[in-house]
Amino acid sequence: MNRQKRIFERHEIVSKPDLEFVVSEPCRLLDFLLLKLSNKSRNHVKSLLTHGEVLVNGAVITQYDTVLHKGQKIQIHRSVTEWKKPKSVLDILYEDNDIIVINKPAGLLSIASDQEKELTAYHLLTDYVRMNDPRNRIFAVHRLDRDTSGVLMVAKNERMKLALQDNWADLVSERGYVAVVEGQLKEKSGRIQSWLKETKTFLVYSSPRVGDGLEAITDYQVLNETAEYSLLNINLETGRKNQIRVHMKDIGHNVVGDKKYGAKTNPLKRLGLHAYKLEFKHPFSDKVMCFETQFPKSFTSLFVKSGSNNIQNG
Repeated sequence: MNRQKRIFERHEIVSKPDLEFVVSEPCRLLDFLLLKLSNKSRNHVKSLLTHGEVLVNGAVITQYDTVLHKGQKIQIHRSVTEWKKPKSVLDILYEDNDIIVINKPAGLLSIASDQEKELTAYHLLTDYVRMNDPRNRIFAVHRLDRDTSGVLMVAKNERMKLALQDNWADLVSERGYVAVVEGQLKEKSGRIQSWLKETKTFLVYSSPRVGDGLEAITDYQVLNETAEYSLLNINLETGRKNQIRVHMKDIGHNVVGDKKYGAKTNPLKRLGLHAYKLEFKHPFSDKVMCFETQFPKSFTSLFVKSGSNNIQNG
């Protein structure tokens, strides 16, 4: 596979002509702006109002629900509305007419949450595809936890989205992760199977009863170890929420930095989990596609010292 790697950066435009529109029929100001600025997010449009950058017939208006009337002139004065230096960088591993694959950094949400709407892989990729055409869209087909880095794929059209979502288990042949966990595992390879449930506070756990919840299967192999930590190669047979993190807790070897599930150490200053491989069969061409990244250097550097026990080369 020819691997493409491109950096997407957004830059500030210091001088930008004002935009001007004329109202054709009565409507709310926010609705009007969302229609006219369809390539911008709802939060971005609201920020224009909040910062006094929207004028109605020459007067600054900040109220979202202001009623507009036919013939009114709407102006947007933006002296500095975009960015002066690189703000957000996406490592694009591959792109064609149907998909985009990125190496998502740790700390970036895959999609929006109640707390964060704009700083997400979904939002950044939407901005990216709309640089060519404001009508372009992207569609989430799977996700990674905020603090998990690695291979993340999105669809560029609804046909691809539906094909992937409807047949994900059959199309995806491998989802490889590397994890740094606490302690040394007695069994250097194995399979963990349980049934996962979620509390009202969004904490996932393994049910003590077989069949009670969503079946989750995790295969692991120890690649390297020290007295304090182990480096694992992990393959998911199922892709449940927080699956690896819960299964590592279940066997008494938490992913480092995973305070949510009880980790006691954080040597990487981040969650020790990275999705390094995604392999699947293209639903239309039947071509097997494989996307891989290197293990994070911070992960492997923990084991490049005297006293480490290399179980198997990664």
